[in-house]
Amino acid sequence: MKFTQFLKTKGAIAAMFMGIFYAIAMLAIFLPGYSAIPGNVDKLPIAIVNDDAGEYGGKIASQLENNLPFKNIETDITNDKALEDLEKNDLALVIHIPETFSTDLLKGETSSSIDFTINEAGATTVSSTMKSVVTEINNQLSAQFSQQTAQGVLMNFNIPQDQAAELAKKIESTYVGNVITINKIPAGMNNNMLPMFLTMAGYTGAMIGAMQLVSAFRDSRTKASKKRLFTYVQLTALVIAAVSSLAGTGIAYLINGPSGSLFFSIAGQQILNYMVCFNFTAVLVFLVGEGGMVLNLPILLIQTLANGATMSREMMYKLYEWMSHISPMYYSVQGYYAKLYGSISPSPFIWSMVAVGAIAMLINILIVAFIHKPMPLETEKTMDKVQSVAEVTA
Repeated sequence: MKFTQFLKTKGAIAAMFMGIFYAIAMLAIFLPGYSAIPGNVDKLPIAIVNDDAGEYGGKIASQLENNLPFKNIETDITNDKALEDLEKNDLALVIHIPETFSTDLLKGETSSSIDFTINEAGATTVSSTMKSVVTEINNQLSAQFSQQTAQGVLMNFNIPQDQAAELAKKIESTYVGNVITINKIPAGMNNNMLPMFLTMAGYTGAMIGAMQLVSAFRDSRTKASKKRLFTYVQLTALVIAAVSSLAGTGIAYLINGPSGSLFFSIAGQQILNYMVCFNFTAVLVFLVGEGGMVLNLPILLIQTLANGATMSREMMYKLYEWMSHISPMYYSVQGYYAKLYGSISPSPFIWSMVAVGAIAMLINILIVAFIHKPMPLETEKTMDKVQSVAEVTA
């Protein structure tokens, strides 16, 4: 066989196609998707809560609202409600100017500070960006409350120059930006990315499992009814889900060591994650056969950006944001963030996963029922042959 002949074989052609297709798909999906960072940072929602009864708080709140690079800034909100929204990652940052801020500054109280609250249990880009924003704000406010600026402000209040200078020194050393981090994640990228890695481990295994089990379904069509084979496929997937999830959860505990009380909860979510992802990826395989695997690859790549581990929905371009609403990966990642590091219930995300899985399974049932044509079973074929032989003999 010549090399040119080998290049024309089915395996060589398939390998060349997959190599080119995967390279194009990966770069065409990842590069535009990640270009949203930092370009879409201004779409992140934040809140500025001014409870200060004095003049300083209003001026600072107005300056921040006009100068911060965010299009969605909530100001008509209480601090409690803002912190509640932050817990749910509906806000990226809460800036709170306390009631006694101006009074404390004028008195030189060391308690005069602005609270900047950040939630770490969410997209890594959001928390890191907010930390950079807070650092810049504090640097600017520190400069604003320098001795010269503070002295001028105090003199405008008809305070004598010598007293203004003395008070200004206190003000200069009094202001401290109070950075508060809620739901702090342990140090190490392995901890920060654990929700995504757990999810991807289940999704990837489920996607390959879907291809193999649907292939077994097709190969066994003459040995059992469609209904029975579909049930076997789901039961086999459930067995694989249980075994692989226990193994994956065990690895996570050996390396990351999350709370022991969460072991069965994490393992349970992994099983659910596998079954939902299995049915989600099996739709295309049931529909078009092995070619469905080719179509599943770009869908997987899109979800690696749309799962919310790297960027929030507000930062995503429309395609990725749309995918996040139907993606089992998004709900799994958010559920793990809430479960492992957050202080809110993961139930809304879990139920969203259940809904995606139920819809995917229903679609698979409809495909098997109405698109896959019934085939005669081998036992029926054998009986037909026996009957034919008997008729000829007679």
